[in-house]
Amino acid sequence: MINFPASTFTWKAHPREPHPYYRYDGGFVGEYGAVYHVRFNIESKCDVRDDASGRVSELFGGAPCRGEYTIADRNLFTVPSSEFRLAFSRDRTLKIAARPSAAQEDTSLSDELLADRYQGHKIDIRRHRNAEELTTAEEVIEATFANDLLNARSTYRDARGLSVSVEYPVNLINIEEARGEFQVCTGPVIVPDLATWDGTDVRRVFLAHAAFSAFDHVEFILRRVVEPAESELEWLDKVRGRSRNELSDPNNAPPGHPPRRWSVSTYNEVWELPTSNVMIRSENG
Repeated sequence: MINFPASTFTWKAHPREPHPYYRYDGGFVGEYGAVYHVRFNIESKCDVRDDASGRVSELFGGAPCRGEYTIADRNLFTVPSSEFRLAFSRDRTLKIAARPSAAQEDTSLSDELLADRYQGHKIDIRRHRNAEELTTAEEVIEATFANDLLNARSTYRDARGLSVSVEYPVNLINIEEARGEFQVCTGPVIVPDLATWDGTDVRRVFLAHAAFSAFDHVEFILRRVVEPAESELEWLDKVRGRSRNELSDPNNAPPGHPPRRWSVSTYNEVWELPTSNVMIRSENG
């Protein structure tokens, strides 16, 4: 049972260098040559297993932050605002889908090795001791009222001969004690786009929430980016404070300038899957 609040990803950036165009590239406002360390919690884990070869790819979803200026005295958030979130395997970064599952996207980001992107990095997965699996609704209800720590693990198979196992903390659970019923509704988790499996890793994952009320079925609802109405763009795209699009040289702009600095998303596409769901408990405290 993974101890998600205690599990982290830490990286050490390369020394900051001037961007060829933008003054605040990456949101950093410090001196050139500065070396930044970043740490964030891991919110979910997904294993993709090739049943034929036994190859297992471990995928991780990290906690998000809003677009920011680092490290500044004031004006810490970027407006327009966007979300930074990293999905990654043991070796490389992964594309988080912005489009529905049937739409193809550029996954070249997933070709970037962690060892190239950072001077150093560490994936630190901690686990609870004395964890036990729960096999009945009554046990789930008992553990909920005992305020035990709960994780869920949902496993499903694909026609390609791939098995997917997603583990995530149960941040919200509904209980109907008299009828012996429960329902988990929680997230975010990451689920893989198995169409991008290359025998080693996938190249795209979806950010999703999970819900289930039985041990043999799960529903994932996937996030996608949407375009706002024209009437909303006047305030959505309005800069306050520093601008991430500020050029170092106003006379030297790159193609496509200015880039869009915001995204608007919603959860819309639902996958209903036959699964093996396992609830895992560990005593709280």
